[in-house]
Amino acid sequence: MSDIPSGFTPHTRKSPVTDPWQPLYARTDQGVYELGFILDTCHCNGRGLLHGGVIAALADNAMGLSLGMARLKGDEAKEGKAQAVSGIVTTALHVDYVDIAKIGQWISIVPRVVTASRRTGLIDALIYADDTLIARASATFKVLISEK
Repeated sequence: MSDIPSGFTPHTRKSPVTDPWQPLYARTDQGVYELGFILDTCHCNGRGLLHGGVIAALADNAMGLSLGMARLKGDEAKEGKAQAVSGIVTTALHVDYVDIAKIGQWISIVPRVVTASRRTGLIDALIYADDTLIARASATFKVLISEK
């Protein structure tokens, strides 16, 4: 079984979607919201392999949270011109599956912010099982701004 890599702590952004897949871990020291977990049966399909839907849902989660981090950082740089964001929603999601993952492996989702503007964001991510690339994801997000 894999160990939890350095810098990862319990993922605190819980939701009904991710609750069945706990425990999840997060690391934010690289400027993005990386997610990780030790693959267990609750993440698997009937063949005992990581289910593609789990990859898609958790990659979407990590990419959206990374956009939120990038927008906060950008707003801080604008000195007091922060916008009231009421949410970030996915408008497009694409996942390419290139390999499999087996129970006991450490799964990590490593996002990259391609662009983050006032109303949209484009994020991609690489998904690994231990050190093996198993998927690539990309998503477009709409930033919902609260009108005052």
